[in-house]
Amino acid sequence: MDEGAYQGAVMNINEVKYNKKDYLPLLLLADEQENMIDRYLNRGTMYVLQDNGVKAVCVVTDEGSEVLELKNIAVVPKYQRSGYGRRLIDFIIDTYQDLYDCLYVGTGDSSLTVPFYKKCGFVKSHTVKNFFIDNYNAPIYEDGKQLVDMVYLKFALKQKL
Repeated sequence: MDEGAYQGAVMNINEVKYNKKDYLPLLLLADEQENMIDRYLNRGTMYVLQDNGVKAVCVVTDEGSEVLELKNIAVVPKYQRSGYGRRLIDFIIDTYQDLYDCLYVGTGDSSLTVPFYKKCGFVKSHTVKNFFIDNYNAPIYEDGKQLVDMVYLKFALKQKL
């Protein structure tokens, strides 16, 4: 296992430094357009969660000014709602809490994703109007609703004293 890997009871999380595109099918579950993934994949830090095989991946990027952004998090469909996404977020928080002020995540205004992030401790920050319409070649639907605006949520990594 790589240095700096996280080990839980039966799972481990490791950084992926090479061949990140090997995980493209999984990344496309969270970001449906490959050229959008290409915008952040090489500059981001990627992690894979394994538990008797790959269960989830995520990519985080340094956005400057002590801001970290969770650009992609995806769980293999048959393992969704099993705690793997939450485990990855907890890992990111634990790993970066002393290095960054806050962690942002941008997502569609969906009844599937926004409540998940709120449950993980994120709070609404701001919205980018028409993000999905302006940046994607085809409409994206989640839970039967077309995604239009990007909703950003924020998690305070450093607790202000």
